[in-house]
Amino acid sequence: MLLRVRVTLPDRPGTLGQVARTLGVSGADIVQVVVLERLGGRAVDDFTVVWPGAARVERLLAGLAAIPGVRVDGVWRAIGAPTTTGQDAELLAQIAANPTDGVATLVDAVPGLLAADWAVAAVVPLDWASRDGGGTATVGQASWRAPQPPRLPEVTPLRARSLTDADGTHYAVAPFGRAGLVLVVAREHTEPLTAAAFHSTEVDRLAQLVRAGAVILGDRLDLVGVPPVTTIT
Repeated sequence: MLLRVRVTLPDRPGTLGQVARTLGVSGADIVQVVVLERLGGRAVDDFTVVWPGAARVERLLAGLAAIPGVRVDGVWRAIGAPTTTGQDAELLAQIAANPTDGVATLVDAVPGLLAADWAVAAVVPLDWASRDGGGTATVGQASWRAPQPPRLPEVTPLRARSLTDADGTHYAVAPFGRAGLVLVVAREHTEPLTAAAFHSTEVDRLAQLVRAGAVILGDRLDLVGVPPVTTIT
């Protein structure tokens, strides 16, 4: 199976090589490395690896924990192939080519781009701020892996951010800036794996995709979550 391994490590020569060797010795075949952050002598790296299904993840965690200064932030199953340059542009091109299904296309694609489990486009009432405890979001569009009904976090106020629920599920949310629509992406907690929270660079990426999608779709966003009109003849 394909795993995403997020590691915080000292940003000095040799440490990355130690992590890569440990992954290999543990049985992981590295297919991609993405640097999420380099700050204050520390780095946050995402490794996408092919992991033998019969192997125990505990062996991998123990090996990484033995490297001085290394911390494992999360290990979780990745959906689809590793991300490559140009995927975001390709997704926006697909939305522009078929705007009628634009929101559905975005919702279905985002979990694969962000190594998440599922996503939904939720509609928040425009008067949520005047209600006690905020408004209740409803689902306008859901990806194929989304639970029924999806477990939605408190998505207000509508600004791009990450948050974690009490059950350990991690969310990233980003508003479309129109019609009370917000995109919610989730990584679920599934033993023995523990997903990492969405990094700020992932939240920024999601926000950029949502903003660009909103520009492309325009007035069509007003129709998300609106029941279809049936004609009686």
